Amino acid sequence: MSRDRYRVFETTYPYFLTCTVVGWLPVVTRPECVEIVLDSWRFVQDAGRLRLFGYVVLENHLHFIAAGERLADDVGDFKSFTARKVIDRLKAKGEDALLRQLAREKLAHRADRPYQLWQEGSHPKQVTGDEMMVQKLEYIHANPVKRGYVDDPTHWRYSSARNYHGLPGLLAVTTDWK
Repeated sequence: MSRDRYRVFETTYPYFLTCTVVGWLPVVTRPECVEIVLDSWRFVQDAGRLRLFGYVVLENHLHFIAAGERLADDVGDFKSFTARKVIDRLKAKGEDALLRQLAREKLAHRADRPYQLWQEGSHPKQVTGDEMMVQKLEYIHANPVKRGYVDDPTHWRYSSARNYHGLPGLLAVTTDWK
């Protein structure tokens, strides 16, 4: 299958994206690592570069729906920035076993760094209408329920489900996408 299937090609549409930790390692279980992810999204939102419609952060991957004029570049910057910050945090906390795993999972052609946090790519899927937006948001918000972490999507603090139910969330999202 061609890599062209998963790319941002029309920036007027939002995209459903996934970022997965190499080896599906449980790195983002640490609240300070989740905060790095949330802070990074806040930064690009505040800079006017990204509209975030929904998200969920789990221990080894995250999903989000976003739009922006430079979405592919902003996702790359997001992954690069969060990887550097998370790895620095793991070093500062002495998480040597996890760092060794990140080094082991690093792709061989990534010779410019000792560790790799995110798998390559983000599999962007264009959200072409309201029906698809609802389907992707429901999928995102159901992720922690399907994994058995919570019974109700609004109980997962690292998700936009609360925003869509009129409750305060940890991160602002655009809920009026219609």
